[in-house]
Amino acid sequence: MTVLEFQKKIRDIYLKKDKSRGIEGTFSWLIEEIGELARAIRCKDGMEEELADCAAWLFSVANILNVNMQKAIAKYENGCPKCGKIPCICD
Repeated sequence: MTVLEFQKKIRDIYLKKDKSRGIEGTFSWLIEEIGELARAIRCKDGMEEELADCAAWLFSVANILNVNMQKAIAKYENGCPKCGKIPCICD
């Protein structure tokens, strides 16, 4: 699945609920999922599932804000946006 396909899938599944919850509520859910990811990392269990949940909530936030994630991630297509290198050589 491409980035755009994933964003559309999340939009199709959740946009109605996300819009009614609003940006603050949806962003709060993203933060909660990041906390769950932190616990999964510490326990070394369930990391893939929690990363997927974080991605879904991040894309929900993007959908509410009308941000095209394909365009957003293009910031990194040529390497580090600051130094332009791969790998990054910034201090």
